[in-house]
Amino acid sequence: MRIGIFASDDNLNTLVERASQAEADGFDSFWLPQIFGVDALSAHTLIGATVPRIELGTAVVPTYPRHPMALAGQARTVSAASGGRLTLGVGLSHQMVVEGMWGYSFDKPVRHMREYLSALVPLCAGQSVAFTGETLTANGAISVDDAPPVPVMVAALGPAMLKVAAELTAGTITWMTGPRTLGDHTVPTLVAAAEAAGTGEMRVVTSLPVAVTDDVEGARARAARVFSVYNQLPSYRAMLDREGADGPADVAIVGSEAEVRAGIERLRSAGVTDFVASEFSTDPVVITETRELLKSLL
Repeated sequence: MRIGIFASDDNLNTLVERASQAEADGFDSFWLPQIFGVDALSAHTLIGATVPRIELGTAVVPTYPRHPMALAGQARTVSAASGGRLTLGVGLSHQMVVEGMWGYSFDKPVRHMREYLSALVPLCAGQSVAFTGETLTANGAISVDDAPPVPVMVAALGPAMLKVAAELTAGTITWMTGPRTLGDHTVPTLVAAAEAAGTGEMRVVTSLPVAVTDDVEGARARAARVFSVYNQLPSYRAMLDREGADGPADVAIVGSEAEVRAGIERLRSAGVTDFVASEFSTDPVVITETRELLKSLL
């Protein structure tokens, strides 16, 4: 199982520094979210040009605000800047954001994603498209010199979206999804759909909060505060319910070195191919001990 680092910061220079440190520490990948701050792909263009080895990923870029041709242009620019190290993770976002903040319809989101990927995936591979669906049209190609193909992955949680991911992309990216759900639902659903479609092996990139600490109660209380919004978002709440978790604190991997190591090993046993650690503590000792434990897994 490959080990990566998930980072989020409003300061571009800090993100570059964190990517450089993750590479120096030997991690396999460095992932950025696309929320309401620094543009992830713009940041990765800079990181890709200055940090020479580590894989760069987005977890995830919402589809609705960006036409697939526009997103493919951004992704292929990062690919050119980084020598082909970008993995483009995309997702739906959430109804409250799509409709309440952006003013788009969230009707039939699985249909939207299938149509979006039907245009995006070939464009990211350097191919031209001539696609007309119910929700979007894309005709043309994206020309970026020296841009290797960009693999695309989807934040897929439910069975219908996992089927789309298996049929059209390189795999899925999960967040706030625990080992029981991954092993009993996510991975087998994705693998079965890929086998039926004949699309080959799937990548499963899983991110969870992680902290090596002897103050487990305090760490879980912090996780509950920092990640409280995921209790309110239906797609994540469904995964927490499936896991039997009251909230994000229950799926955070916290405890001693041995306990955290065992928690990450459970993800490997569930079929996860990449664990991307969200280091959420602000305690310098916990930060150091967590990073050292993660490095020992490389």
